[in-house]
Amino acid sequence: MSNNALPLVISAPEPRTLELIFTPPQLALFRKRYRIVETTPEGVAGLPAHVLAEARYIVGQPPLGPETLERLQALRCVFNVETNLVNNMPYDTLFARGIHVVTTGLVFAEPVAELGLAMALNLARGIVDADLAFRQGKELWGGDGNATARLLSGAEVGIIGFGDLGRALNRLLTGFRTLIRVFDPWLPPSILIDNGVEPASLDKVLSESDYVFVVASVTSENQGFLGTEAFAKMRKGAAFILLSRAGVVDFPALMEAVRSGQIVAASDVFPEEPLARDHPVRTLPGFLRSAHRAGALDVAFKRMGDMVLEDMDLIDRGLPPLRSKRAERETVSRMRSKPVDKN
Repeated sequence: MSNNALPLVISAPEPRTLELIFTPPQLALFRKRYRIVETTPEGVAGLPAHVLAEARYIVGQPPLGPETLERLQALRCVFNVETNLVNNMPYDTLFARGIHVVTTGLVFAEPVAELGLAMALNLARGIVDADLAFRQGKELWGGDGNATARLLSGAEVGIIGFGDLGRALNRLLTGFRTLIRVFDPWLPPSILIDNGVEPASLDKVLSESDYVFVVASVTSENQGFLGTEAFAKMRKGAAFILLSRAGVVDFPALMEAVRSGQIVAASDVFPEEPLARDHPVRTLPGFLRSAHRAGALDVAFKRMGDMVLEDMDLIDRGLPPLRSKRAERETVSRMRSKPVDKN
């Protein structure tokens, strides 16, 4: 097959790169199967008319106005490799034309869940603080170093949100014999029960959990919905672990709940990233910090390449994409997650 006969792909994966999401063999296969036109997200609209007319796929999340979309007559799928679905394209038109919009965010579920488990264990056993005390020659030996320690095993756990990340976290917690309650208003109770967890109200998840994991996406309905009242309902000394997006939390209220001793907390995400050098959360006792690194593993990025290649192959054969997660017309316009600024 001549190169001109190959399906055309517009590549605008910023903040990712093709080298980040594909292994060298994968990238070679990608270039062998498709004609690749590389550009920036902002450059897509200015591509030559014949390129837009022939493009079968877009890899990335570029802004697509109605005029640009009208010129993309052969488009079959937009592969969002940044993984946050934002309102920068006319989704209703895409759905009406049968164009898939998919995200490869599933690759982050396991890595983020593992870091969340590590955070919970650290909050339970004070591992970081004990290590820092040891380095300073101030360590407490044996029981003296366990004044606030507790077990995760057999604990009552609440999970807010039960998408790919919530399910990955549930699988990891199974070995700890925890009682898991889940609040997710977008899922029917039967799906939660089938996954071995107890459907529960938000109040019950907050008030009856030793550990609360927040893995919900930011939507138009839930921005900042976990605030002062929510933290006051939590058990004294309970652990609050934020893994999805800071936008679901009233962050000053979270810091105050930790400062007052009501709860302890851990977060991999913050309202502004990078965080200001003088932000008070940096030195807040009882707060475990991680610099939005939970999912950023090379092995996770490379899984994106597998997903893209396999789903392109399915679509090339007239089948629907199965590896990536498809955007749903009823919920995509509600998403409010802030895209990452870099890898």
